[in-house]
Amino acid sequence: MSNKIRLGILGGGGDSLIGGVHRIAANMFDRYQIVGGCFNPNPSENKSFAERIGLSTDRVYDSFELLIEEELKRPAAERMEVISVLTPNFLHFPMAKKLLENGFNVICEKPLTTSYAEALALEAIQEEKKVVFAVTYTYTGYPMVRQMKQMIADGAIGEVQKVDLQYYQGWINPFMHKPELRKSVWRLDPEKGGLSCCIGDIGTHAFDMVEYVTGMRVKQLLADLNYRYPDNEMDVDGTILVRFSDYCKGVLRASQIATAEENNFTVQIYGHKGSLKWGQENPNYLTYLQEGQPMQVLKPGYDFHSPFAQDATKLPPGHPEGMYDAMGNIYNGVAKAIRGEDSFHGAYPDMEEGVRGMLFIEKVLESHKNGNVWVNL
Repeated sequence: MSNKIRLGILGGGGDSLIGGVHRIAANMFDRYQIVGGCFNPNPSENKSFAERIGLSTDRVYDSFELLIEEELKRPAAERMEVISVLTPNFLHFPMAKKLLENGFNVICEKPLTTSYAEALALEAIQEEKKVVFAVTYTYTGYPMVRQMKQMIADGAIGEVQKVDLQYYQGWINPFMHKPELRKSVWRLDPEKGGLSCCIGDIGTHAFDMVEYVTGMRVKQLLADLNYRYPDNEMDVDGTILVRFSDYCKGVLRASQIATAEENNFTVQIYGHKGSLKWGQENPNYLTYLQEGQPMQVLKPGYDFHSPFAQDATKLPPGHPEGMYDAMGNIYNGVAKAIRGEDSFHGAYPDMEEGVRGMLFIEKVLESHKNGNVWVNL
């Protein structure tokens, strides 16, 4: 009998970008077998999509409730072991909640929920059920991000004193300037997108990343958001000052109206004796600066990198790895957790990171609403 992990998927059908990323990632290490799911709320499109990707339709369900009901009828040795939730934000909580209550492991797209209270509710159920829960902050899966994390932990740049993270996209700009066009973007609809658009979608990546690579926790923040038009209910741009302490501070910048930007996510961490810089659009390069020393540019694939970075590297030096590989590393980390295998701390973003992300979103909105004031996390 195959020891592959039986994977079900909710959402991600049709021309979904993220659906393709997850399916490829799941197959990358030969750890999973996609056995079914509910890819689309339209039954005919749901089944036709399943057939297109080569799945038998006997485990393609018309709803997530039916998926859970029918899968629980199967013997444990045949049942789906983990479910990936790739639906719009407002569906994350009800789906993840019912999956957790019924003992399924879960891989969930971010943001975790549409409120901090919902996130805490999921955390409590997960603690009770003792199942694996991952939140796909994809960029934590890059080898050079993991190398950065390890180098900071090992003291390569000394005590962190300044952080600067930027995540600039321009994809909403073409829709932004006409009310009718804005209505076609689900992320700009509070009923579907939740409390926040820009900060909830990409600002949380910057927040998760800075805590992930530094190993520190943001203690306070001050936010200034831009909604661009008075009749637009969702933020599309924001600047957030952060404080880890009185002597370690920084800025997180996020925008989806940075005209013509693609996916410009940059991470700069400054310590008292050096700094590390990484950019998502050129993810195989990690710049290492030290006082009085020549600049170093580190690339993946070498055995002088940390074991954590090497574990996330699949190819020899000079062979670029990208976003699919980063997501694949997260899926591999989840597989190791489900199978009880040894792994590295931070091998996949967990429930705590998802909960912290929701707290961050709410505190950003609170700071902005109250007149751009400092708030505690």
